[in-house]
Amino acid sequence: QVQLVESGGGLVQAGGSLRLSCAASGRTFSGYNMGWFRQAPGKEREFVATIRWIGTSTYYADSVKGRFTISRDNAKNTVYLQMNSVKPEDTAVYYCAASSRAWSITLDDYDYWGQGTQVTVSS
Repeated sequence: QVQLVESGGGLVQAGGSLRLSCAASGRTFSGYNMGWFRQAPGKEREFVATIRWIGTSTYYADSVKGRFTISRDNAKNTVYLQMNSVKPEDTAVYYCAASSRAWSITLDDYDYWGQGTQVTVSS
């Protein structure tokens, strides 16, 4: 079992920055591929970014590419999402997730999920 707890959400003005953190506990964190997803009101949960369990390989949704950066610190059992140049359309609940099976952008490939943290971008 892996427990995930997100933090760092809040209210930010358009064009500003925010850093989300996801602290993991339980099984060996370094063995999991990690992802960030988000869900806006009335919409389905969607992929944002993912990072492989080993090395620094990352992948981003087109909507955040060049603005968001995913990173991880295996020594601290934490994955981060640095959000820069945020837009009102980035408003959503952000979830981190862990997968032992695949490095994937698909929700169903992730085994463990956090409870989410709200990000609200004002215009």
